[in-house]
Amino acid sequence: MALLSQQLQRFLLNGLNCSFGLKSKKNSIRERSRCCSAIAIDAPSSLTGVAGIRWGFSRIQGSREEMEDDVVVRADNLNEFSFAAVFDGHAGFSSVKFLRDELFKECVEALQGGLLLTGKDFNAVREALEEAFTNADTKLLNWLEVTGEEVESGSTATVIFVGNDVLVISHVGDSSVVLSRSGKAELLTSSHRPYGNSKVSRQEIRRIKEAGGWIVNGRICGDISISRAFGDMRFKTKKNEMLEKGVKEGRWSQKFISRLQFNGDLVIASPDIYQVALGSDAEFILLATDGLWDYMNSSEVVRFVRNQLRQHGNVQMASEALAQAALDRRSQDNVSIVIADLGRTDWRSLPPQQENFVYELGQAFATIGIVSLGIWMSSLFPS
Repeated sequence: MALLSQQLQRFLLNGLNCSFGLKSKKNSIRERSRCCSAIAIDAPSSLTGVAGIRWGFSRIQGSREEMEDDVVVRADNLNEFSFAAVFDGHAGFSSVKFLRDELFKECVEALQGGLLLTGKDFNAVREALEEAFTNADTKLLNWLEVTGEEVESGSTATVIFVGNDVLVISHVGDSSVVLSRSGKAELLTSSHRPYGNSKVSRQEIRRIKEAGGWIVNGRICGDISISRAFGDMRFKTKKNEMLEKGVKEGRWSQKFISRLQFNGDLVIASPDIYQVALGSDAEFILLATDGLWDYMNSSEVVRFVRNQLRQHGNVQMASEALAQAALDRRSQDNVSIVIADLGRTDWRSLPPQQENFVYELGQAFATIGIVSLGIWMSSLFPS
């Protein structure tokens, strides 16, 4: 259910308790980890770099057994640009642990210490970032091979470079970047997933099949549900070993794999790269892992953050509240968030963005109806 206004939440709670005589029960909720990234430097708002930008970032563990997300915010060696990234790991934390420092170094080197970012040649920037991502992935695959540490691990990476009037994005995976312009949400990235009807999804499905792969229930070879990521050597340098392992595990037959012919990597680390102008109406940039976006859409997120900033103006508090809101909506995934307030908005002078009361009221009565139905069904089957 969508987050409701405080007034409507009180109405719901009071109405349910009065109507049905429900007794509150204490549920045992596992303590969730909540911390800022070890790579982020100093306090969120004290980072140097682009003048006026205030940073907030948050990592919070959902019901997963491990925290495999991470956040990086840096403002060094990039010629007055700031760098931020979110990583979403899978099959272990090893790939994220490697990338959170290595990818930044590769980007700095390829971008010539930020000189390319300040130039007017976007093609040069794109080629540099493609090279940086490719080099980082090659080094990661070699490192996984040599160390033997969580060899099936991988990670998405969504990176932003923020200047005074321009934003550059380099994106691999299913995290997302949203820009708030005068309260309107602009979704700037598309998820790399091998399912769905979006243009990007259709392109990814076609690429995988042309490379000799197949998709089962939205997963490449019935395994992984993202089509672009770092690491994941079984879909790159160890494809034949992956097939033989599948035969041993009874996932497919020897006859089946004898008909296959790979023509490329099934999962790739080639980024989508965008450049976005930041005018006077640009308020803040937000990037986050899919643990947020699977439960809140971009408009809801922008409205939530704006109202947080209007109330107290603290970007760090807003990022932490947003991460908690995702868990309150029953997000099962880990959630990592970075917010860059561009410093162009007097938040205290803004009126609050109003929720759609009619929509909320409909949500309220739908909830009451579901609870009523559950209680009625429980009365039919007494324990």
